[in-house]
Amino acid sequence: MTANLSPWLWPVLFFLVGSVPTGYLMGKSKGVDIRQHGSNIGATNVGRVLGRNWGLFAFACDFLKGFLPLYLLRCYFFPDAEYPDGSILLLLCGLAVIAGHNYTPWLGFKGGKGIATSAGVLGALMPWVLAVALSLWIIATLLTRTVSIGSLLAAVVLPPAAALFYPGKWLYFYLAVLAGGLAVWRHRSNIQRLLAGTESKINFSSKKKDAS
Repeated sequence: MTANLSPWLWPVLFFLVGSVPTGYLMGKSKGVDIRQHGSNIGATNVGRVLGRNWGLFAFACDFLKGFLPLYLLRCYFFPDAEYPDGSILLLLCGLAVIAGHNYTPWLGFKGGKGIATSAGVLGALMPWVLAVALSLWIIATLLTRTVSIGSLLAAVVLPPAAALFYPGKWLYFYLAVLAGGLAVWRHRSNIQRLLAGTESKINFSSKKKDAS
């Protein structure tokens, strides 16, 4: 990172980092256009189309898109602050990297649903909130075998968890509200399918699914 770069250019760079369509690129490496065989380019769909291992790899990559650059930025600008106050820059960069993943310009502004990238952002700024949301996501997903239910419950719990573990850190709370709200918005088609009883159950195999 360079000190000569205006701080307010960082959100633009974070958007570009988030916009790297990792799931799509993984599909192309296997000769598959993920968009033609599922709902989006996110890790869940990668797992359904290419297999469990590829799905986990996509989740890890999308998580790192949110975690690594934001963690480095935080360390660069706030090296001595455990919970930096007044940093709207961190909030904007966190939202920018999520937005880049959700609305990547390289694919007509159609991307993933932001769960893994949002988890990375939370890991960089609010690890306790991430721990609560991730635990709820795992439990709900295993019990219902429905990823979208786990994702929606994890999104809803973000604001109260932020208020509980980081009292008085209002920018963290606002980030939790915006990230959670965006995740719910991106899952509106899943909500419709859940209400209709047609949402897909999780059934990842370790092998690639036949996409023909």
